[in-house]
Formats: sequence, C-alpha cells, structure tokens
Amino acid sequence: MGDGAAGRWIFGYGSLVSPVSFGVTLGRSLTVGEDFHNTVLDGYGRRWNYGSRYRTGWLNGAEYSIVALGVVAAVGETVNGVIGWVTDEELVRLDAREVDYDRVDVTELIDSPAALDAPVETYVPRPESIVRYESARDAGTAAIEQRYWDLVAGAFAGFGRAARQRFLDTTPPPDVPVLELTRPDPYT
Repeated sequence: MGDGAAGRWIFGYGSLVSPVSFGVTLGRSLTVGEDFHNTVLDGYGRRWNYGSRYRTGWLNGAEYSIVALGVVAAVGETVNGVIGWVTDEELVRLDAREVDYDRVDVTELIDSPAALDAPVETYVPRPESIVRYESARDAGTAAIEQRYWDLVAGAFAGFGRAARQRFLDTTPPPDVPVLELTRPDPYT
C-alpha cells in the first residue's frame, strides 16, 4: 500500500471510524477510498465494555471512569467500521493510543470492497479493561464521555445514514450514563 512501506490494515469500529481522529494519531491525513475504507467485520459484536486505566472525567466534583467501545467474538454478529492503512512506524503510536487492547488478526473475517494486500488487525479489550469497566459500572462510577459519544456517532454519520443506522442497530445500548465530563485529555 502507498509508498511501499511495510504495514497492515487496522479495522476501527469506534473513534477510529473518524478519519480525523485516526489521522491525528498517525500524524498524517487518511483519504477515504485510498488508505481508508468502509468495511464490515464478521464474527464480532460491538459493546460498551472497555474501562480505561488512565482516563477519568469529572462532573460536579464526582470522578468517573471513562468507558469506551470494544468488540467481543460473537457468532452471527457483524460490526461495521473502517480499515485504515498503518505503517509499521505508525503502529507504535496507534498501539500507545489503544492501551489495554490486544491487537488481533481478523483478515479472514473482513468483508471489504477494498483489495486487501496485507493483514487486517483490530483492537479487542483485554480482560482487565473489561473487569475495570464492570467494577466501575457496579460502583456507579463509570460513564461514557459525551465528546466520545458524539465523535463516534458523527464518524458513522460521515459514511451516510445507512452506516450510522447500522452502527446504532448493532451496538447494544450502554449500561452506564453518557455525561458531559471535564478532563484534560479529550478524545480527538
């Protein structure tokens, strides 16, 4: 892909669906139809199940653990999203962003209109991040940041009404609130 640099495709299903958010992490722009494509991952389901280790937000003096999207293996389910081309050098920055997720090969499970000339990987929450989410949820101290919620919804809307509706239809509603939290490191 591109200039011959070694790399891979990364399947994004949440904030990485935004070419701006994805590109900010890589340090370059992504171009829809060239190095960024709308696609589907089979055999997985999207869930609000990732509890951040490092990110918290505040509202009215209360601290909340930030919850984000993850995927789980799920027979019969599919996840719409994107694939973006990532060089081996850029992968270091993306792995740092996706801390507490494992990068797994999903090449055989991708249904893409793009010709795949390299492996496809996605980020799956590590068990400890799911436990962190469940513990904060059960304690009433977990929330989805409104900015993240809006970023993801807007990213899917950028691919049209059908993509946004598919995201909504295939993502179970969260079991934690979506709140206008204040924090020093907002999602881009």
